[in-house]
Amino acid sequence: MEQAADLQVGRPRRKTRTRSWRWLDTVLLALVLGAVGFFAWKTNVVFNYRWDWSTVWPFVFRFDAPSDRWVPNILVEGFLTTVRLAVWGILISGIIGTLMGLARNSRRLFLRLLSSAYVMLIRNIPPVVFVFVFVFFIASQIMPKLAVTGMVSELSGTAQWWIAFFFGTPKLLDNFLLGLICLSVFSGAYVTEIVRAGIESVPRAQIEAGQSLGMSPFNIARDIVLPQALRNVLPPMAGQFIQLIKDSSLVSLVSIQELSFMAQDVQVTTQRVFEVFLFVGGVYFVICFTLARLFGRLERRNQTSDR
Repeated sequence: MEQAADLQVGRPRRKTRTRSWRWLDTVLLALVLGAVGFFAWKTNVVFNYRWDWSTVWPFVFRFDAPSDRWVPNILVEGFLTTVRLAVWGILISGIIGTLMGLARNSRRLFLRLLSSAYVMLIRNIPPVVFVFVFVFFIASQIMPKLAVTGMVSELSGTAQWWIAFFFGTPKLLDNFLLGLICLSVFSGAYVTEIVRAGIESVPRAQIEAGQSLGMSPFNIARDIVLPQALRNVLPPMAGQFIQLIKDSSLVSLVSIQELSFMAQDVQVTTQRVFEVFLFVGGVYFVICFTLARLFGRLERRNQTSDR
């Protein structure tokens, strides 16, 4: 009876707490809307700025007279390049981070030193400095020897279409690969630390149990350690992958034609600073918010399966 009374007493309290949080959410939303309105008022009154969104939309889609249809313009092309960089960057940085995370927990001294040096080097250099040094070194020393663009130009039309679908315009493939390698190596250092923490969260007793059963180190890592570690690191990994999408704007500094680079060209052409960059910011928000919701759903599904 006492427990039932406690539960009955507790229910109104939960409702009261929920209502108080709803009031707080309402106040925060009002403050955000007020800040947006104040910003719009300042741009109109103080800066004497006149909004003109009509100058931005032609750079999103344009009408092609020869084909008599609307085709994507440079902002959409930049957006697609950003998406390609993000998708491939997530895959490659995940592979790099997983391998280096395993090396960080390896018994071999050389692997630990190599992975530690990689993480310390990347995490203690400003991103802009890393992008300039890394990209220009690869562009001047490695990419000319690979001659990727020349090899692609000799492929069939069908092969070039698939390359354009996955990597963008074949003529700009060198630039895309430069940006992709830079982002993957940079983000891989942070993924390494996330994976290392996830591996260390797996109980040592389970690893010893696998060893007692005669399992090889590879099988222990594949069947015991990595499944649990990746489940534990899903939330920080999701945050890092979303951060990678925002970091993709860094490669615009070295003339890689992703969304931010194209936005700068449009801004120079139209002289519409706020419209262009608010549009670009909205695009980044939609991408990151969608991924945040997707990763949140995956996290809740993993929690449900664990129960």
